[in-house]
Amino acid sequence: MAELLNQWIPNVVERSDQLGEALVQTLQMVGISGLISLLLGIPFGVLLFTTKDGGILQNRPVHFVMSKFCDIFRSIPFILLAILMLGLSRLIMGTGIGVRGAIIPLVFGTVPYLGRQTENALAEVPAGMIEAAQAMGASPGEIIWRVYLREAVPGITRGVTITIISLINFTAVAGTIGAGGLGNFAIMYGHGKNLPDITVAVIVIIIILVSAVQAAGSWIVKKTTH
Repeated sequence: MAELLNQWIPNVVERSDQLGEALVQTLQMVGISGLISLLLGIPFGVLLFTTKDGGILQNRPVHFVMSKFCDIFRSIPFILLAILMLGLSRLIMGTGIGVRGAIIPLVFGTVPYLGRQTENALAEVPAGMIEAAQAMGASPGEIIWRVYLREAVPGITRGVTITIISLINFTAVAGTIGAGGLGNFAIMYGHGKNLPDITVAVIVIIIILVSAVQAAGSWIVKKTTH
């Protein structure tokens, strides 16, 4: 088996330790920024939905500002967003490169996206369920927690799944500007030193990661769908 690997992917075998380190860096970026994005993005989406016209917390100025924030940051290509966030990354994280330097642009790139996904998921909750809860005297907080979020679990899970997959892709892009990870490894060796087996290996690993995330998300959706 070792001889076969040395024959087919010699450069990957030679740099397997560096590939492993790059994979760990990618998982760190996805894990840390993904957790922060979940903690911020879902509440952001809830407020985005409930403050719109006709929402249970209707507030036009708040909804307008949040909606425009989403639209602006979703419209900026991630590589440009990462460059724009360099100063903020240095201010908050102490550096603009490496795993730490990538966290801020990754969060800004995914929170608005997850917010919109959450908003769309909440919109699928039948209006009759909300009216029934209001008729029973439920407070806005109770409606959000016991009705909206509970009923929207499958839709929110789909949004989280798509967001994590986007994060994996974003980390590869971030690698081109010094964030490390699989993207940086592929650029440095696969492209920079013309070692195509390394590029192929990175692509295969990313496909496996994406497939695993999609499979987990689909399983959760299946288990939580009524």
